[in-house]
Parts: sequence; C-alpha cells; structure tokens
Amino acid sequence: MLLEIIHETQYDYDPSVEIAQHFAHLKPASVQSQQVLESEIQVNLKPAWSEESLDNYGNVRTFFSLQNRHSELLISAKSLIETNGNFQSGPKPQDTPAWELVREYFRYHSKSKWDAASEFLFSSPFVEIRSEFYEFARANFTSGRPVLEAAIDLTQRIYGEFHYVSKSTDIGTPALEALNNRKGVCQDFAHILIASLRSIGLPAKYISGYILTNPPPGQPRLIGGDASHAWVSVYVPNIDSNGDLTGGNWCDLDPTNNRWGYISPGEDYVLLAQGRDYADVSPIRGVIHGGSDHKLDVAVTVRPIER
Repeated sequence: MLLEIIHETQYDYDPSVEIAQHFAHLKPASVQSQQVLESEIQVNLKPAWSEESLDNYGNVRTFFSLQNRHSELLISAKSLIETNGNFQSGPKPQDTPAWELVREYFRYHSKSKWDAASEFLFSSPFVEIRSEFYEFARANFTSGRPVLEAAIDLTQRIYGEFHYVSKSTDIGTPALEALNNRKGVCQDFAHILIASLRSIGLPAKYISGYILTNPPPGQPRLIGGDASHAWVSVYVPNIDSNGDLTGGNWCDLDPTNNRWGYISPGEDYVLLAQGRDYADVSPIRGVIHGGSDHKLDVAVTVRPIER
C-alpha cells in the first residue's frame, strides 16, 4: 500500500519567541514493515542550524535552531511510504511460551544472558510499574497461559472495556487515572497496556505512527482531519529444541482498534518512532525564550496514493 502522510504543526506565540531550539520525530525510517520513498520537513522560518541523526532507538531525529524573533511557527512534515502487507511471520499465539517462562527469562540472575529487550522492562517517565496494573493484567495472564495469547486477550479487553473519548485526557494525565476512569485516547490505552505488561515482568515498548482511516460512506476524505496514532509492541521469545528461550520477535498490539500482528498490525499502519513511552517519541519538543502563552494546532492527513 502506498500512503502519503502530511503532518502540520503550528504554534502561535504571545509574546513573540526570541530564540528556540527544537527536536522533531516527524520523519519515518525504513523498517521491515515499510519503505520510505520520500520524506521532508519544512519550517516556515529559516533555521540558523539544523541536522538529522538517529536516536538510541533507531528513530530519525531532526534538530533545528531558530535565532530570529517570531510570533508563529509552522512545521510541515510530508512523507510517501510504501507499506508491506506480507509480514505475518511468527508462531501462532497459542504456540508461544508460557508467560511465566518469559518473565523468568528476563529476571536478573547470575550468568544470565543479556537481551536488548530488557531495556523495556522498567518504569519510564509516563509508565509507572504499580500493583494496580499487575492486578489488572493478571485477569488475562492466568497460570501457564501462552504469552502472546494472553497479551492479545488483554489488548481485546482494553478495547472492549474502555471508552475512546477525544480530549478527555492530555499528555499529563497519569496512566493510572485513565485506568481507573476506563476512558482516554490512544496514547492512554498504549500506556495502560505497557504498564500492565511491564508490571508482570514482560518487555513492552511504545510505538507512535499513523493509521489510514476510512471516511463514512459517501463522505470525502478530510484534509487535515486525521490524527497521529499510538500502539504497543510486546517481546515474544522463541523456544528452541531443548525447551530453552532464545531471541524472539516483537509483536504489535493496538488496543484502540483491536488489531495485532508481527512487525505491524497491518499495511494501513505507518511506524513513525518507537521508545519506552511517549516521552521518547514526542513529535516536537524543545526550549524557547519568550512566548509564555501559545496556541497549538495540529493537522494530519493520511491518504492512499494510486500507483
């Protein structure tokens, strides 16, 4: 599938900003599930300095510095992505190891093997390991249950029990509050699922990106009417012939839309960035001098392109 993505972010400042430095995660990277054909970021002001690099998680990170006074800032990111629909390669959920074995695999002990997925076991800025998340997850992670089967079941449970309510939370809303209220948006559901998985000892990471949405029948696709999306990836080790766990696969889980899949939940998804939680993948963050009051507007368009 060929998808065009336009992500526009506009800040209006009062009073004006005198100097600013920003980091942006707005350019997708080519990975197994997608190929980046075109990608560019345009800023309405000429930066005094800009550069691109890869962060610790392999995300494309753009830095730019603005040295001139400004009362508005428009950042426009445009990408053309070819997604891969042939990626469902991995063991069936019922054939994955019991979740307790995976937990023990990652439990530290003398002479234990290092697995890079261990980085996604711990608390992070927006994900706190708490007993409430442990108890929430244990209803699905019963004794001896295959890890991926249980993780998918928990994803479906969040989808069924929680209500998606736009603007009911913001980025500062704790995941525990969203858990107790049983409502939120995609980033809340992602943080709840991550906190639940980590609380029982399983590695899970946060994925930001986009999903192709379909307009109602007979209605045109709205330009700027979409939004960025968030979902989760859980690590599933393999079992060798001796019954021991070895390196495995990441499997994506989307509790907002009840979708899952190895590498990606589907060819209508585009991965933008990945990390421990939202703090690692924030689309734009930075430091400004001035602009004590500001207004933020974001418009996202995801549309299929005919070949």
